[in-house]
Amino acid sequence: MSSAPQITPAERKIVVGVGDLKVSKDPSKDIYTYALGSCIGITIFDPETKVGGMLHFMLPQPGKDKNRLDLNPFMFGSTGIPQLFKQCYALGAVKERLIVCAAGAAEVMTHGKSFAIGDRNRTIMRKIFWKNNIVLAAEDTGGNDARTMSLALETGTVTLKIRGKEVVLWQP
Repeated sequence: MSSAPQITPAERKIVVGVGDLKVSKDPSKDIYTYALGSCIGITIFDPETKVGGMLHFMLPQPGKDKNRLDLNPFMFGSTGIPQLFKQCYALGAVKERLIVCAAGAAEVMTHGKSFAIGDRNRTIMRKIFWKNNIVLAAEDTGGNDARTMSLALETGTVTLKIRGKEVVLWQP
């Protein structure tokens, strides 16, 4: 009797860096991002196809320096969010079935001047979602705490870790 090889937790993990985007349709994988301070993490998941993805964007838009956009469109909400959806559609996701979650947008700079990056990131995200008729299934934004975010592609469960405590943001 032969048994299938066990997948280690490290082998299950797809890591999304800062200013990064990853998509997959492999239900044996989980997508993670770390250190969501003023940045925003967005997950999308199609429960029928098991296609999911995550974006970790830093800033609302590129501004006047177009060279930054050429280097990394995932760094910005205005360019990264549409790419997240397009890449998931390319793997078979359907807009009407998508479960969309967001976390981050904290104001972590407590001393000196704050540029309200978290608030500006949340504003651009909401504008894009409103314009495209996207409704958030769950959101945990604002405050002062950084977050770790994960998406389990087997179920669509979105989990956050905040100050060492794990909480479920969305589950079927």
